[in-house]
Amino acid sequence: MTVTPKEADLAGPGIGDYEQLARVLPQDYEPLLDPLETMRALYEAKRFIEDHLCSELNLMQVQVPLIVDTASGVNDYLDRDGSRTPIQFHISNDRDDHPIDAEVVQAATKWKRMALRQFGLQPGEGLLTDMRAVRKDYFLDHDHSAYVDQWDWEKAILPEQRTLDYLTGTVRSIWKVLVEADALLRERFPALADGRFPALPAELTFLHAEDILEAYPDLPRKQRETAILQDYPAIFIYGIGWTLADGYPHELRAADYDDWSTETLSADGRPMHGLNGDILVWNPVTRRRHELMSGGIRVTKEALVRQLELSGQLDFLELPYHQAILSGEIPLSVGAGIGQSRTMMLLLRKAHLGEVSVTVWPQVLKDMCARRNIRVLE
Repeated sequence: MTVTPKEADLAGPGIGDYEQLARVLPQDYEPLLDPLETMRALYEAKRFIEDHLCSELNLMQVQVPLIVDTASGVNDYLDRDGSRTPIQFHISNDRDDHPIDAEVVQAATKWKRMALRQFGLQPGEGLLTDMRAVRKDYFLDHDHSAYVDQWDWEKAILPEQRTLDYLTGTVRSIWKVLVEADALLRERFPALADGRFPALPAELTFLHAEDILEAYPDLPRKQRETAILQDYPAIFIYGIGWTLADGYPHELRAADYDDWSTETLSADGRPMHGLNGDILVWNPVTRRRHELMSGGIRVTKEALVRQLELSGQLDFLELPYHQAILSGEIPLSVGAGIGQSRTMMLLLRKAHLGEVSVTVWPQVLKDMCARRNIRVLE
């Protein structure tokens, strides 16, 4: 079967092998901070961002699982093509008399919505987690790692808040925190105020996936994003997951958390779909598109059934998480995952994720980085 470039670009990092990565990594890289300064700046920014996300969105920090029961259905499958599966293991417990089949978390997206009920949070209240996960099926490049750290947050909302306006206001609040963190770091660590790398734009540009396709109808998704970021260096793309006019979604999205199918209207009154999206920026160090956040308003029971039907996954409705949505046992909510290392890579003007997080990398990648003065932590 022949796979078109658009089909191949629906999931994954968009870098297919290490020959291609060798052409992507910068050849003229000089880190602005050494490894120790990097850690100092990283934790100053981390504290600032966590405190201010809580203040802006009315969140409280809570504990988050690293492993979950396989039977719960709360693990995140990241997309709907089945290409990214969690690490599973058996806990024999009590000589296998009371065993548990468990999975390592890939993201806490579904767990967070259940946790709103567990912590008794009401509309307007939410939670923030310091989430750690393992994604074994990623291709390990400059901004994808098997080890994932995110600020996974979730907030209970009212039915009338399930709108693009509410989502837009929420995303603007998050962007405000990131812009302020950038300003703080540039003040506290003057080396980061290097003229080659401008401060984050004060405002995001909000665009629909449909509009970006219309502007670049022949380009695959990541090339469309790269093209639009030349005009708007920081954007939020609405409606990721819905099938667009060319027969493909902007990107594959799981069917059971973000609402990407509900009909909406653009600001100028045109019909659109989806109450979710991504924050993307242009990274002046890597000179590539750079995703920071993915999320949105979560599915109602109607949207859940519709999206599972569209993705051929109606059997999921038997799982406890999905049953809780169908029976109205968990709140309506909005939420997202903000990549911590991705954010720090951007704010600290780094060329590689491994400069701000410690994980495993193949030798071919470590050698490639060493030749380019990129100090990957081990």
